[in-house]
Amino acid sequence: MPESPRHLFLLEDTAISGTAQLVMAHADALIARGDRARIVTAGAPPSWRASNADWIFVDDLRDYHASDDETLVDVVKLPILVDDDFYRTNTPREQEPLRVLMGGSWDKETHGIDTGYGAVAHARWFHQKLDLIRVSPWAPSREEPIEAVQEFHVALTTLEMTRLMHSCDVLIAPNRREDRLPLSSAEGLAAGLACVMTATPLHLSFDEQHDYALFAPDDNAVELGERLIDLLSDFELRERLRSRGREVAEQWRVHRESRPSP
Repeated sequence: MPESPRHLFLLEDTAISGTAQLVMAHADALIARGDRARIVTAGAPPSWRASNADWIFVDDLRDYHASDDETLVDVVKLPILVDDDFYRTNTPREQEPLRVLMGGSWDKETHGIDTGYGAVAHARWFHQKLDLIRVSPWAPSREEPIEAVQEFHVALTTLEMTRLMHSCDVLIAPNRREDRLPLSSAEGLAAGLACVMTATPLHLSFDEQHDYALFAPDDNAVELGERLIDLLSDFELRERLRSRGREVAEQWRVHRESRPSP
């Protein structure tokens, strides 16, 4: 019996990113259901996440010529997929003060980290106590106000990222509307964190009912800070958002992944 066509993913780089994480997650999901998947990349072998895909390393993606039995997957159109380890059905007792997680690179403007810092400063100005936990693929730049941070984590593996997220209580997602892949926001919902998000089209597309997080306009630190204050000062609201967020996140389970379109 002939083998099924192989799903082919072209990945420019294997550094920590939402795109690389999605590619590996989709490849593994396809393999788990009995399909074949190959990742061709110009990057180095990834050390931050394992994958069961068939890996091909090239100097330039243009050097690779697909065979007749390979179907190229449009990486840009890959839907969100969250690794199962992020999901939790129960949330442990909250930390005191609450641990607020903010992920993303300061140097990538679409992540809106400067807005996130402004929101946290606004909340603290109004006497809200919190520990700010930062995670980034890269070490902090000189411009980043890390004096506001209680913990800064760099280049975590997926296992380390899962553990860190599970140690936090709240997620602040200041992504700008140009960010096309707010994967950490989806992971936060799956992990049962109470979330404050910018009202970008992608964040709002998670569900028709926008009751799974508190929302503020993107690029508006004061409004985002106000929503953070609302969340930090209301335990019942946090519990309600955690429960609803986990419901919304069920759509991104690996076993619900459909075969990607070529």
